Amino acid sequence: MIFHASIPANEPERVARVIAELWKGQTVPFPPIPGTWMAFSGDARGSEIEVSPRNIAFIPGADEIAYRDQPETPQHSSAHLLIASVLDAEEILAIAQREGWTARKCRRGAPGPMGFDLIEFWVENVFMLEVATAESSRQYLDFMTGAPAREMFGLKAAV
Repeated sequence: MIFHASIPANEPERVARVIAELWKGQTVPFPPIPGTWMAFSGDARGSEIEVSPRNIAFIPGADEIAYRDQPETPQHSSAHLLIASVLDAEEILAIAQREGWTARKCRRGAPGPMGFDLIEFWVENVFMLEVATAESSRQYLDFMTGAPAREMFGLKAAV
């Protein structure tokens, strides 16, 4: 289970505030790393996303994680997250529109039980955050925890 993640952003505070809004959560600074903000969901697991300046790179330190400035940082990558939101699709799309970010309804997989719906929510038009509504969260869980994922990916049934 994933409890938290860290993503890069050009405007970490703004991005953290938008993510917190998708969750109806809270935003606070993350003191260990300058310029980093945290979006708290307020759920029972304490889910949160840390949003760091895009030029910060995490590196292995002598005793624990360290970080350094990385002046030549790519804007796009294959990294992305799928998060659940308490908002409906129209509310999510409206937030993206307000921020000037691309967002669109998408389907992953096939129609019916072999897939699920979500919203591609392009943070700063650079980082893909997939957002699931309550309905698409159910679709995702039905897909990933049941026969459809086992069939599509060749997974063995849970013991």
